[in-house]
Amino acid sequence: MAFNDTFLKACRMEPTDHTPVWFMRQAGRYQAAYQEIKKKHSIIDISTKPEVCFEVTMLPVQQFDLDAAIIFSDILIPLGPMGISFEYKLGYGPLIHNPIKSQADVDKLKVIDPAQELAFTGEAHSMLRKELDIPCIGFVGAPFTLASYMIEGGPSKNYIKVKQMMYNQPKVWHNLLDKLAEVMGNYLNFQIESGAMAVQVFDSWIGILDEADYKEYVLPHMEKLTEIVKSKNPATPLILFGVNASHLAPYFKKLKADVIGIDWKTDLMKAWEALNFEVAVQGNLDPTSLFADWEVLEAKAKSILDSVKNRPGFIFNLGHGILPETPVENVKQLASFVRNYKLN
Repeated sequence: MAFNDTFLKACRMEPTDHTPVWFMRQAGRYQAAYQEIKKKHSIIDISTKPEVCFEVTMLPVQQFDLDAAIIFSDILIPLGPMGISFEYKLGYGPLIHNPIKSQADVDKLKVIDPAQELAFTGEAHSMLRKELDIPCIGFVGAPFTLASYMIEGGPSKNYIKVKQMMYNQPKVWHNLLDKLAEVMGNYLNFQIESGAMAVQVFDSWIGILDEADYKEYVLPHMEKLTEIVKSKNPATPLILFGVNASHLAPYFKKLKADVIGIDWKTDLMKAWEALNFEVAVQGNLDPTSLFADWEVLEAKAKSILDSVKNRPGFIFNLGHGILPETPVENVKQLASFVRNYKLN
């Protein structure tokens, strides 16, 4: 079977014969087959057992017309070997048992070797590389978003503890993010060496910061992370994605991202124009649109596709991950519609 490199071409802003499409969280809770696997395996099991990770990553590829796979994992998985104890609580999310409060807590965190401590991800990537006829994306959580969980102890609405540490203990904050940047940069390189053909950094909570705070408290560490990756793997596409982060897109561009993910609250073409069309973009359908009747969903997808006008460097995706209970038929129909859509 011929290898489909449409997604990679779009990352490089090269012309493609169709609009590439994949979906964040395309493997997961909305799929019946995934629910069956979850009866036997936890999220940690699926993420750390290569054969199960392989199986779950393949589910949407086998079910839908997609131009990229993404390794199934969770952004917190690397934190375990670093020394963070956590669990996933139903109806709550990740619960951190030993949150970071002081320099002593930061000092205890290990700067791990991903090839040793996270070898299971590498094994899964190698299995996928042999099987897939499309690229597989590796990923990590961004230092800021990981630090948010580690400091707050779990999800948060106002991130008071995070900002208290940023403002009142800046040295502790910077030491924490420096460690995270090093580990996550090395983890991305390990995934690339193991078979990932593109990588994405998820900064889910970065939108809570204004430009000034991003520049002072986060940007230096993102520069370190991206430099670690680009110095070793300059040709591998790097995607940066943040929620409610349209005001930070110029900084993502300065970080030499090849692709910038746009969330659904932002006009994609206006955001791309503001970037002078100098980087590829990915997005940005509202995930809840997948709950609409097909006529509504089709119109929303068509609006995005028509606005782009076949400009090279566009990857169709959602503006955040697929939600639980999403109708599977709508995902299937949307993927097919995007790949076959031709402008009038």
